Formats: sequence, C-alpha cells, structure tokens
Amino acid sequence: MQIFTKVSDLQNHLSQLRAQGLSIGFVPTMGALHSGHLALIDHASRENDISIISIFVNPTQFNNKTDLAKYPREVDSDIAKLEKTGCDIIFLPSEEEMYPEKTESVKIDLNGLDTVMEGAHRPGHFDGVATIVGRFFEIVNPTKAYFGEKDFQQLLIIRQLTKVMGFDVEIIPHPIERSQKGLALSSRNQLLSDEDQEKSLIIWQSLNWMKENYKDHSPQELINLVSQRFEGSELELEYAQIVNENTLLPLDSWSNTDPARAFIAAYISGVRLIDNLQLI
Repeated sequence: MQIFTKVSDLQNHLSQLRAQGLSIGFVPTMGALHSGHLALIDHASRENDISIISIFVNPTQFNNKTDLAKYPREVDSDIAKLEKTGCDIIFLPSEEEMYPEKTESVKIDLNGLDTVMEGAHRPGHFDGVATIVGRFFEIVNPTKAYFGEKDFQQLLIIRQLTKVMGFDVEIIPHPIERSQKGLALSSRNQLLSDEDQEKSLIIWQSLNWMKENYKDHSPQELINLVSQRFEGSELELEYAQIVNENTLLPLDSWSNTDPARAFIAAYISGVRLIDNLQLI
C-alpha cells in the first residue's frame, strides 16, 4: 500500500498505471474510518485492478465551524485499518493541495437536488461536496467511484455532477452498512456514548415502521406519526421526509411509478445523524 500527499506525485503514479491498462476504483472519504468505509474499499478492490481511498476533511462542506472542529481525525488509525484491506493507494492531501488558490466552493448546477432536505438545513453544504468531489475526479480520473447510500442525496448529486461536468467515471452505490442493532454506521457515531447510540436506534426503528405501515397512511400522515414518536424520545428531530428517490421531491400520495424513500435527520447530544430507507 502506497501513501501520497502531493497531487503531482499521485497523478504521475496513476498515469503509469493507466498506461498499463489498469482500472482504478476510487473511494473519497473524510477519514475516521469505520467498517462502512472499509466495505466501500473492499467493493472497489473487487471490481478494479487498483483501489485508492482519499482522506480529507473538506472545510467547504461544513456550514457550521463547530461541526468542522469536532469532526474526528484519526489518520494513524485509518492507515492501520486500511493495511488490512485490499487498498492499494491512500491519498492524504493538505488543504493547500486541494485548494491551491482559495478555499471556497464553486457553484454547479445540480438541478435542484441540492436545495431540499440536507441542502435546506445545511446551506452551501452540497456546493462544497460537489467542488471537492469534482476536484478529486480531476486528480484521480477513476474508472469507478464508490459512494454509500447512507448519504443518498449526496449520491444523486454526485451523479448529477458527473453528468454536468462530463466526468468519465461510473458512480457505484453501496448499501448502508449498519451495526448489529441497525444504527447506520457513521464517523459521527464515535462522538456518541453507548447509551446515546442505543437511544439513536429510534431512527432506524422509525424508518422500518414507515416501511411496514405505509399502505395504511398517506406520506404526510406517516411523517406526522413519526414526528410524534420523536417527541417522546431524547432525540431532536430535524426533519422526516418521504420523497421520490429519483427527484427528491416530496410525495403526497403513493404511486406504483414513484419509488419512495424515507429520510430522517436528528440530533442527540449535539451530534447530527442521518439515515434513509426505500419504502417502495
């Protein structure tokens, strides 16, 4: 496994690999790796000759400076975990390498996918995501890139980014990795006590409840009932939404032609958690 910190060094190495006709699978991360990330790199390793993971806490996708400061950074631990996988290359750039001129986002037409749910509650977040992923795609020029479905809205936005910018990369989704009890794996989970993680299971339980009961209620009725469930918990519900999973537009009725997906965002002990589940 090789580690690169400079864009030029990585690009020189990758150009040699491409000259040999080798395919490159890419997994962009912000580190604090858990088994969900490792599953992504394993997925990339199975489908490509070379697998590469980036670790970079991107400042432009945080609209809250406190959230950025609190985000876990565990590079040594991350490297140790990756050594036990099929990862071939780790890219560990500095902020200066990724933003050589100015640390700011570039506005990209994301077809409205960035204005709802996460975009509505985290202004500028997806501008930062699209900017950094676009920069990584320019640097790495991967054959395939892998994204977890926990950040389902981000997955759709990356697909839109790829289309708008003309990147020749196949975007591969990976199912949500969960704890034994069902909590969606996230680097932010490390900021929670065992007790808080147990309490947070209400998110997964509520999503499952919606899937089991959607035939008996309208989308809005389901959302109202889930909101009531959270009122009796120690989590602060930021939003619960049911949308068309292709457009992310809210559903007001059930249709066989509309794939429906439920999304929840909530806080516990100052930590923000998100999750989603396809209903139909």
